[in-house]
Amino acid sequence: MSYNKKQGKTRQPKTQAQLGRRKKQKGMCLADRPCLEPNAAGIDIGAREIFVAVPPDRDERPVRVFDTFTEDLQAMARWLKVCGITTVAMESTGVYWIPLTTFWKRMESDRA
Repeated sequence: MSYNKKQGKTRQPKTQAQLGRRKKQKGMCLADRPCLEPNAAGIDIGAREIFVAVPPDRDERPVRVFDTFTEDLQAMARWLKVCGITTVAMESTGVYWIPLTTFWKRMESDRA
């Protein structure tokens, strides 16, 4: 390894043999993974938008974007029901998951 005062440590250039070698992939590719929950949807929650993805065989547009207002949450719940979704995996930055979770808990208590 060489040292450059301005830039700090620098790497030695790779040889042809090193460039020809490929890194071994870790884990399985997506196509090889078993489907553990076929009725699941993925939800990415942000401050202003919610991205929802369902399995591709459930809808012509399997990924949709919803606003975070109550009527939009209701539309999302109706769409998930039509798609046969029974489980969701949520990813949220900050506390933006709280209104959605509260909305779903209210819907469940209204059904009971």
